[in-house]
Amino acid sequence: MRTAGFASAAIAVGVYAWGLLHVTGAVVSAEDGGTNSIPIPPCRTPGWESRAEGITGYRVEYVPLRFVCETDDVGDYTTSVPGYVNPVFFLLGLGAAVCFTVVALDSDSSRRQAGTGT
Repeated sequence: MRTAGFASAAIAVGVYAWGLLHVTGAVVSAEDGGTNSIPIPPCRTPGWESRAEGITGYRVEYVPLRFVCETDDVGDYTTSVPGYVNPVFFLLGLGAAVCFTVVALDSDSSRRQAGTGT
């Protein structure tokens, strides 16, 4: 059970790092500037032409991990992070926590039984 917990935690960290690479790439692209930099490239999702003048900036949120394009008229929207990153990170992190909890409870009950001699 301990191995499953470590494996789940390691994969969760890897998936989060993968999403963080996407966010980092989006930030680097957004900060690049120069010709053709308005609106910032990461915010150019399908249909961006209709809201191009309303895009005012961006922000990065780490929990849940996302790159948010800020607009002044149609509402903020997220881009750049694959849709599976946050759910997989959450589920594997939860699985790891459950595994470690079970291991801790099992070792605690084993210690109590060894102490009573039964």
